[in-house]
Amino acid sequence: MIKLSGVIITYNEQRNIERCLKSLINVVDEILVVDSFSTDSTKAICKNYNVIFIEQQFLGYVEQKNFALEKANYDYIVSLDGDESLSEELQESIVKLKSNWACDGYYCNRLNNFCGQWIKYSDWYPNKKLRIFDRRKAKWEGINPHDHINMAPNSKIGKLKGDILHKTYQSYSEFNQKTEYFSSIAAKAYFEKGKKAPIWKIIWNPTWAFFKSYFLRLGFLDGFNGFVICVQTANITFLKYSKLRELHQKKPS
Repeated sequence: MIKLSGVIITYNEQRNIERCLKSLINVVDEILVVDSFSTDSTKAICKNYNVIFIEQQFLGYVEQKNFALEKANYDYIVSLDGDESLSEELQESIVKLKSNWACDGYYCNRLNNFCGQWIKYSDWYPNKKLRIFDRRKAKWEGINPHDHINMAPNSKIGKLKGDILHKTYQSYSEFNQKTEYFSSIAAKAYFEKGKKAPIWKIIWNPTWAFFKSYFLRLGFLDGFNGFVICVQTANITFLKYSKLRELHQKKPS
């Protein structure tokens, strides 16, 4: 029977971290938390549970998650963010894997809760995530803040029943603040990779992002909150490319 490490990165997650830890306790053989020096009670809450708690200055989403992988004691990983937890069905699916691990990594769906509503459409569901994997064949990659697991060539990938439950933004003002924050991170990452922001991208990409999520992916079926999410999907795209253009304009010639 294999042993599993539950790996979490956190920063000021006092609102959610206990829910995350409770969902892992009966599933994994150790819980490792890498925290970016939280200023709230995240550390105190974690200390109430049998976790390995490491404080590490934030390196970037991709870099921080790879750092956390290296610190785990076991090769088989269940990776969560501090505002995520495992549904009961997903807990059962993972427990069964411990005696019947057949693939190199496993996908599951992520179900997002926005302002108290579980979102079933737009780009938010099914929000497929690969979070259960053999770290010897996996690495976090992507352009911050959009990280993803990249599996080694010819890896065998499976699918698990159950959802990762994601307690995302619980107010519109929080959503606005995070949109500003994440668009700035993305613009900087794009700039460092030499990506450009022509006017047509600033106009077309947000327009397409809204149309795709609201109409093609049925975001309108989530009511007003579905509309808000799709508008912000377009807005974060607009801000990302606008800020990227600004960075290029400020670049010394």
